[in-house]
Amino acid sequence: MSSTNIPKNTLVVVTTGTEAKIFRNQSDSGDIKLRSDGGLTPKSLADDGPSGNRPKESSPSETDEATFSKQLAEHLYKLAHSGKFSHLVLMADPETLGELRPILHQEVSDKIVLELNKTLVNSSTEDIEKSLCAAIK
Repeated sequence: MSSTNIPKNTLVVVTTGTEAKIFRNQSDSGDIKLRSDGGLTPKSLADDGPSGNRPKESSPSETDEATFSKQLAEHLYKLAHSGKFSHLVLMADPETLGELRPILHQEVSDKIVLELNKTLVNSSTEDIEKSLCAAIK
């Protein structure tokens, strides 16, 4: 892959409103080489509830997606606060990015080196790497 400004060990989160795949950039040669570092799926959506107030016209699936975004933001904060990453790439569909941005803790936001407005959660690791390379050229 091509040279990048995405340092080794950067956390790469590929997400939608229903799941997140987490990777780490393993390349120390300036290339992108992602390794899976787990994932996150919604938990206890009815009990947790979304962040902020939801419009009355919101569908149940929209509310669930907002709740998952809140859960992901909290997960990222815990990782950042415990020093688990120094750099972050967020790759998400427009709606999920819109849900995440205002609820990310400043400690997480400060670590973002790239946001990619693209739905890639069902893509192969190789395709995600290619999309990252194309985005930083």
